Amino acid sequence: MTLMRPWRFVLWFGTVSLLADFVYEGARSVTGPLLASLGASALVVGVVTGAGEAAALGLRLVSGPLADRTRRFWGLAIAGYALTVVSVPLLGVVGALWAACALVIAERVGKAVRSPAKDTLLSHATAATGRGRGFAVHEAMDQVGALVGPLVVAGVLALTGGDYGPALGVLALPGVAVLVLLVWLRSRVPNPRSYEEEHPPHEHEPATPESAPAAGSRLPRAFWTYAAFTATTTAGFTTFGVLSYHLVERHLLAAAWVPVLYAAAMAVDALAALATGWLYDRQGARVLVVLPVLAAVVPALAFTATVGFAVAGSLVWGAAMGVQESTLRATVADLVPPGRRATAYGVFAGVVGAASLAGGALTGALYGTSIPALIAVVAGVQVLALVLLGVSARAA
Repeated sequence: MTLMRPWRFVLWFGTVSLLADFVYEGARSVTGPLLASLGASALVVGVVTGAGEAAALGLRLVSGPLADRTRRFWGLAIAGYALTVVSVPLLGVVGALWAACALVIAERVGKAVRSPAKDTLLSHATAATGRGRGFAVHEAMDQVGALVGPLVVAGVLALTGGDYGPALGVLALPGVAVLVLLVWLRSRVPNPRSYEEEHPPHEHEPATPESAPAAGSRLPRAFWTYAAFTATTTAGFTTFGVLSYHLVERHLLAAAWVPVLYAAAMAVDALAALATGWLYDRQGARVLVVLPVLAAVVPALAFTATVGFAVAGSLVWGAAMGVQESTLRATVADLVPPGRRATAYGVFAGVVGAASLAGGALTGALYGTSIPALIAVVAGVQVLALVLLGVSARAA
């Protein structure tokens, strides 16, 4: 059987992610009110959703090395997606709070199981398409699902008078499509690493050793310096939760308009991913200079008392997210040989998760103390991130 063209593989894998985001982002958009309808307090909702996010990132420290050690990338990807697409429709039919809480966490565990393996599979094809462009197109398609899913759930809730059963049950359809597409893709491209073996790295990419290192070998020094840059810029990144809190509490935007602004930010996310992805393939990791700059601009605009500036800050936040979700992942593939790449993606997710928690706490605390101090501290953190990016470039 002729191997599928690399771009076709990327596009089909992007379709899988689009449909999967349709499913789980649709569910995540109503997790709070769903749990509340079953008797959950705000504390329970916070603990459950927080535990879910911790599982989604922290468990990749296990699933990444497991994928490298077993080489069962397709199996782990399919298992992770299956856990997600089964958990979501069941959320609409369980009547017990404990069961719903377990399913919310199970959906996030599914993401942890699949993500390192999925990113590794995608990284092989992007060796032929261009790392930046391949990951950027994948991220853009991902965001389409993240927009459509919540809108469909909202529409079904409106039609059924707030019945969560049909609203979440309808998500079973794209869920089935996810699994069918994955099985078909596996049959067409059982070994995506063939793409990388046939296409040498671009000029700006470090050469990848022909033989994969042993499972117990260390990750390259360049990866760790790059992870330090990523941790620093993420720790100085304002969360949308704090941005939306400011918009509503300062009466700059009605609460009903916050989801609309979020959707607009996701559209900017997709465009920024495409733009920086294309530039990455031409200029290399130096394009990442834009990320600390965007992160520093966000609070300077978003935390003003002017609606236009605050909205603009939220859109800049979306642009920074686009770079984070695409080009940062592409760079990992260029720094780490195939034999350790899933491990690297697992470690990288753990770093990003810990830094995101620190960033949310930092900006949240400073917001309640002094907005000028928040702006100054974030700017200082991003300057440090730029320094670390320079160190990372030399190490590579």
